[in-house]
Amino acid sequence: MTRPGRLSARLRRLPVVARLVLAVAVTMSLVLAGTAGLVYWRVETALDRQLDGDLATYEQSLDRAVRAGDVLPPGPDGSLHQVLDAEGRVLRSSEALRGQQLLTPAERAAVADGATVRRDVGSLLPITSDTLRLQARRVTAGGQPRIVVAAVRRGHRDEALRELLAQLALASGLTLLAASYAGYRTARAALRPVERYSSGAAALADSTGGTQDLRLEVPTDRDDEITRLGHTLNRMLDRLDASAAREHQFIADASHELRTPLTLMRAEIDVALHRPRNAEELTDTLRSVDTEVGRLVSLANALLDLEQLDSGEGVQPSAIGLGRLLDDACARYRTAAAREERTLTVEHGDATVRVDPRWLEPAIGTLLDNALRHGAGTIRLRAETHGGRLRLTVTDEGPGFPPDFLPRAFDRFSRAETSRTTPGTGLGLALVAAVAASHDGTAHAENTASGATVNLDIAC
Repeated sequence: MTRPGRLSARLRRLPVVARLVLAVAVTMSLVLAGTAGLVYWRVETALDRQLDGDLATYEQSLDRAVRAGDVLPPGPDGSLHQVLDAEGRVLRSSEALRGQQLLTPAERAAVADGATVRRDVGSLLPITSDTLRLQARRVTAGGQPRIVVAAVRRGHRDEALRELLAQLALASGLTLLAASYAGYRTARAALRPVERYSSGAAALADSTGGTQDLRLEVPTDRDDEITRLGHTLNRMLDRLDASAAREHQFIADASHELRTPLTLMRAEIDVALHRPRNAEELTDTLRSVDTEVGRLVSLANALLDLEQLDSGEGVQPSAIGLGRLLDDACARYRTAAAREERTLTVEHGDATVRVDPRWLEPAIGTLLDNALRHGAGTIRLRAETHGGRLRLTVTDEGPGFPPDFLPRAFDRFSRAETSRTTPGTGLGLALVAAVAASHDGTAHAENTASGATVNLDIAC
């Protein structure tokens, strides 16, 4: 792994707060460096402009004095001058120079050729003595070429810049520390709800109690990203809770409903084993056992179908003609109705719906089967579409639902105990309601003046 790759991997292993603080520190460092550089450049430019102005004024006064052969004028405090002939010999010089040459041979040659030379002597950092800024030009005095060198000291300018650097470094350092601390506190405050959610989720994961509320404490007076994360986690916990509840309900329902047929089968088999029986009695026993096995198979299939629908799996809507859907669902029940000398009518429009016929057809069949077994007279199946919804209605002319049964008609293992006493699993209408819910719809049962009515309103 390359060095940048190792650095990136190392950064990813840091805690989120550390990465946020590091990002704030790096960003603030860049901003402060840019700001300090801009301030330093502006101040340096202003000081250099003033220093260059003083140097230019002094150099012009020296040029005039040399041309006129006058006494060289004094310059700014601490200024220096030097006058050289064409061969570089010093003709006049400030006392402080004591014969020291301000120009190098190359610079003297350049000035002799007509160029103007300007440069600094000494550096800002580290601190050095006798820092100067000099300027040299060629002039003509008495018909002879002369090199005039003017120099002013940079001490005040350099001292001001060093003081500015120190102040900028101090201010930038303090600002960086304050920004990093503020970033740390802000990151901690922002991530504190996340830590609380993490602790709450860990506590829920470690909890063994079945009655604990699977919810995280999320503020209701906020709408920021962290709060939305809390609501998302709560929705996830709700789904997990609902899934666990479905699992417990499935186990409870299965154990409750399987107990009776299994007990009956065990009793029949025990009697057959412990008492000699003839062939006819054994046949009756096997028929009884077969009946209970069939009931167990139907019950197991119904429970598995309900669990699959409740979990949201297996529903795959597809486009299908409404007429074809209803014809397929009613095919087997037309014969049964004719056998009982009853009429089954189907009314529908010419439309194409988007549903899952694999589930909707059995649901319609369950309603028709109930109407055949518990109702009377003509059975009517009516379907109509409107606004992206499909409404299915099954009516019969029987006695209707018992009034006390209607509120729990779609509950699992709920059976009418008065007029509708035919044996069954009690899961038929529960399966119908689950199919409706899986299609973003509802199921509703009611009694009318002519009999019982069950409505399915689903998305299509």
